[in-house]
Amino acid sequence: MNTPSQIPLPLETHRPFAREDLIVGAGNSAAIGLIDSWPAWTAPAAALFGPAGSGKSHLASVWAARAEAQIIEAAALDESALAPACALVIENIDHAPLTAPAEIALFALLERGHILLLTGREAPAAWPAQLPDLASRFRALLAFPLWASDDAMLETLAKKLFADRQLLVPDAVVTQMIRALERSPAAVRDFVAHADRAALAQKRPITLGLIRELLANGA
Repeated sequence: MNTPSQIPLPLETHRPFAREDLIVGAGNSAAIGLIDSWPAWTAPAAALFGPAGSGKSHLASVWAARAEAQIIEAAALDESALAPACALVIENIDHAPLTAPAEIALFALLERGHILLLTGREAPAAWPAQLPDLASRFRALLAFPLWASDDAMLETLAKKLFADRQLLVPDAVVTQMIRALERSPAAVRDFVAHADRAALAQKRPITLGLIRELLANGA
């Protein structure tokens, strides 16, 4: 018999990173507009910033497919990044302090007008840099925020995530879930996955009762 601490893990559900899977709202419409406007950008480099789970990587992935860009983590930057002639997505600029080689490589890319999309949690003006010229470049970037989602967007996201898992969940259940969770897409994604696993383990549908049990147990 399975206990709550022995919930079996189902196969991972594919999370599509396509343009049609973006949920547009007041908090991300400007950033989506930037992606949709490619290649008619007014500058060779631009930035997306916002909290974890706000959709930065999703948007960056959509743009990378359109621009045939390579995706690189900022922490992995060094002089080898100067070799590719293709456009680049450089993710998580402010996740950790950049190394000296990373700062030198990034400044060189910006200086030569390389096609770049940068992402971070804070606005570029707040991104740390030891090189004064790089800090100046950060402040001058064309930047678009991704703000925290409102309840309507989070409910839409939850319904889509359940549908991706081929689960039919009543609207009232989704509403109750969103009201009780942290207001972030990441929290919604994690809870939907947990609810799916619990429903599979207990062989029951996702109902208001199951949601309340999971919330009461700190899920």
